[in-house]
Amino acid sequence: MPIGEICSREVVCAKRDATVKTAARLMREQHVGSIVVVEEPEDKRIPTGIVTDRDIVVAVVALGLDPEVIQIGDIMGANLVSVKEDWGIAEVVELFQLKGVRRLVVTDSDGYLVGIVAADDVLSLLAEEMSALASMVGGERKREAAMRKAAA
Repeated sequence: MPIGEICSREVVCAKRDATVKTAARLMREQHVGSIVVVEEPEDKRIPTGIVTDRDIVVAVVALGLDPEVIQIGDIMGANLVSVKEDWGIAEVVELFQLKGVRRLVVTDSDGYLVGIVAADDVLSLLAEEMSALASMVGGERKREAAMRKAAA
């Protein structure tokens, strides 16, 4: 299954010159733990970074810096980790592990923002798939036992 099918396509975004206070307010209002930093040439969103609630705490609050002055471009990670929307789940899981991140930006083939996927999203999907498989196995055993009983 391509990651583009399970990623969240409603992504909270801001430009790099947005203040940390603005980003924190957006996170609170939208009930999210991250904001994708974008450039928007020609009304296309190109992801350039990501800022998480943890980034705000560690890089601004803990140091006593002014969130009304610091811009999110100043605290976002230097290397954005992203995946193309046609990547498979196994490739995405491997990248989560390799890069040690919990969120990945999802882009189309031209590099424009499509969505965001969190490790929790993939874990939930895999848990659902495992549960469905376990139900199938349990149901198969019951059907076989019922068939043997009926044949006897």
